[in-house]
Amino acid sequence: MLNQLFPNVVWENLWLATYETVYMTVIAAAITFILGIILGLFLYLTAKGNPWENRFFYTLVGAFVNIFRSIPFIILIILLIPFTRAIVGSMFGPSAALPALIIGAAPFYARMVEIALREVDKGVVEASQAMGSSNLHIIFKVLLPESMPALISGITVTTVALIGYTAMAGTIGAGGLGTLAYQEGFQRTNTDVMIMATVAILAIVFLFQLIGDFLVNRSDKR
Repeated sequence: MLNQLFPNVVWENLWLATYETVYMTVIAAAITFILGIILGLFLYLTAKGNPWENRFFYTLVGAFVNIFRSIPFIILIILLIPFTRAIVGSMFGPSAALPALIIGAAPFYARMVEIALREVDKGVVEASQAMGSSNLHIIFKVLLPESMPALISGITVTTVALIGYTAMAGTIGAGGLGTLAYQEGFQRTNTDVMIMATVAILAIVFLFQLIGDFLVNRSDKR
C-alpha cells in the first residue's frame, strides 16, 4: 500500500536520513544546553548589580552572543567551512554539520538562559547570600534549580529550531532528511519523497516537543 502511494520513496534511505537528523539534533542540543548555560550564567553574573559585575566582560560576551545569533544559519554554515574541515576533516555528513549547529544555537539559547535567571526571585538569592552561601552554592543550589522549568522550555524551543537547521544543512550535503528531501525529492521532482521527509521532520519535532513539555511539568514545583 505504501509503495503504491509513495513509489519513489526508498524506505531504507528514509530511516537512515531520520536517524541522521535525530543524531545531529540530539548531539547539538546536548552541547548547546551546556554551552548555553555557561554563557547565560556568565552574562547574568557579570551584569550590573550581580556578584561578578564586570561591564567589559558582559559587553564582550554579549557582543559575541548577539553576532552569532544574528547570522542567518545558511550563511553561518558557509563561513564555518574552513573551521569545520579543520576539526572534522570534511564538510559533508552529519558530524560535519555539528560545529555550525552548535555555534548557531548556543548563543540563541544563552540569551534564554540569561532571561530565565533574571526571573529568579531576588529575595531567594539575597536570603542565600545573607546566610553566607558562596557564589557556586547560589548558582547550583538556587539559580539553576529555581530557573529549571524555563531552562528546559528554552532548550526545547532551541531543539525545535535545530531540527530546522539540520534541514537547511542538508541542502549542502550534511545528510539527514534535508539532504533526502533536496537531492532525492526536489532535484528529481519526486514529490512523494519530499512529503515523507516533511512528515518525518514533523514527527521528530512533535516528539521533542512532547519530551520537553513533560520535563517542564516534572521540574515545575509550583
